[in-house]
Amino acid sequence: MREEYRVGLDYLGAATALLRRARCAHPTAGLLEAADLQWWWRASRPTDVFPQLFWFDDRGQPEAALIATDWGDGVALDPIVLPDAKPAWITHVIERGLAYAGESGFKAIEIAVDRTDDLLCRLLTSRGFAMTPGASLEVVCSWRAAHTGHMGSPLHDGYRLCSRLETEQFPHHMAGRSGQDVGERLRQTSLYRSDLDLLILDQHDQVAAYGLFWFDPQTATGLVEPMRTESAHQRRGLAHHLLAAGMSRLAHAGAQRIKLCYSPENQAARDLYLSHGFVPHQQTAVFSQRDLASAS
Repeated sequence: MREEYRVGLDYLGAATALLRRARCAHPTAGLLEAADLQWWWRASRPTDVFPQLFWFDDRGQPEAALIATDWGDGVALDPIVLPDAKPAWITHVIERGLAYAGESGFKAIEIAVDRTDDLLCRLLTSRGFAMTPGASLEVVCSWRAAHTGHMGSPLHDGYRLCSRLETEQFPHHMAGRSGQDVGERLRQTSLYRSDLDLLILDQHDQVAAYGLFWFDPQTATGLVEPMRTESAHQRRGLAHHLLAAGMSRLAHAGAQRIKLCYSPENQAARDLYLSHGFVPHQQTAVFSQRDLASAS
């Protein structure tokens, strides 16, 4: 096993290959999909030029990684290992990763882990990390089987569903929250499809809601990330219609399973997703460290 570093789109390619290996090895294990990291690429970040730490086997296949992502209000580290990884290997990845992050100048970091992962929880606690209830990285990961024929509530008069394919002549509908380069950045990723980038327009052609549906043909997995209804258009069934339409398109594309995550504090999102058959599978706990030198 050898350590290597990847930067920018090379990092994204290696992380995509690793997460695909993990998903092919187990249908639901792990917290991340390849599409998650590709969604993170939507906006430029200081960590785009950070050498991300990977481990590769003798065949050049990625075996593990520790990914640093600057979210603006702090840096998150995401350890990625294959589902059959041994405890000693997981411990090595965490310890080496924390040391590397400390050497790289990171001070305060957060790590999201599955609450039921006793090994990681104990390991981080022993290195001075403390659980941070209510952190923004705390999510509930939910799954459902994909199938065609989803029936969403009909759209109210004045609304219409379309995809980015039909609006490419205009600025991307997520530019206001993700930056003017969001369209170009998404097109740089291998899994983005403009026909699965859905939005609902009102009678004035203003964006009322949107949802991005990712399909990975190698793993037959769909991911919903993000979904949003603008405040002036809430409680009109737009999210139900959008989610049903997106899931139907994922199923027709070949998805066998669909995943989405939501904040445990967001009752409206929980009710929406459970009403569409999603079943909570994992909930993350977030561990924080304000003095990385002591942890490494």
